[in-house]
Amino acid sequence: MAGGRSKIAVIGAGNVGATCAFVLAQMKLGDIVMLDIFEGFAKGKALDMSQDGQVLNYDGRITGTADYADIAGSDVIVVTSGFPRQPGMSREDLIGKNAEIISQVGSGIKEHAPDSIIVMVTNPLDLMTYHMQKTTGFSSERVVGQAGILDSARMTHFIADAVGCSEEDVQAMVLGGHGDTMVPLPRYTTVGGISIDQLLDEETIQAICERTASGGGEIVKLLERGSAFYAPGSAAAIMAEAVVKDRKRLIPASAHLNGQYGLDDVYIGVPVILGAGGVERIIELDLSDSELSSLQASGNFYKQQLSELLGY
Repeated sequence: MAGGRSKIAVIGAGNVGATCAFVLAQMKLGDIVMLDIFEGFAKGKALDMSQDGQVLNYDGRITGTADYADIAGSDVIVVTSGFPRQPGMSREDLIGKNAEIISQVGSGIKEHAPDSIIVMVTNPLDLMTYHMQKTTGFSSERVVGQAGILDSARMTHFIADAVGCSEEDVQAMVLGGHGDTMVPLPRYTTVGGISIDQLLDEETIQAICERTASGGGEIVKLLERGSAFYAPGSAAAIMAEAVVKDRKRLIPASAHLNGQYGLDDVYIGVPVILGAGGVERIIELDLSDSELSSLQASGNFYKQQLSELLGY
């Protein structure tokens, strides 16, 4: 911590990174550094946010840079760098382009912020989180991917809409890969503590699960140029806050499994306790046969991609 104050670095100053930095500033968590290969881009956005300091009553420093030396001392690093999805592209189509970027970012983090916790946002999320952990050599607890918290938030929105209730009262649970193989769990999804199967019929729940799985793609299609950033950026900020404030949040996130859920040496979305140590615990839910086989199919799909596309 810089002078007793937390320091958070956001790598990639595009829409997701800038949104994340802006939400972090509003949370008043400490100093924020935005790093981007286009230095002016990072500096311009940082200056714009800094000039909002009085409005937001924010006293931390927001700086922009292209130099990895400036991330030294960061408690948490949120990585958003990479090419966004274009219409018709799956998250997996991005893999070759973004693996190269993550190799460079990982080297910079390893050299200049060797004690940090990394929150990954770059797609394809589960593969890039694994790749980052291998590149840095950090213990797997210190590298976590932002997946389920965003997917659950999307599911929450659709459920609140269908039930006609406040989003605040919905608790959704989505596991599996952050892609088309994700596994929404209606059985573990409640509204004010009431299971959603008491409030919605099976057909509606099924439609919500399907819409959740293609939630990012729906936005890509509507925008035509670019992909979602408000919800992904904010979700990453919530994860950074859980680490900086040691909040022990129980959230679904992409974590490294070693035997849990019958999966080994793969990053996949599962419920975790997120605190100052990163992933402090992986929660093993009691899943039905079909839920477990969906989760394992998701995990095995990424294991196959790790070997075929990244050579692991």
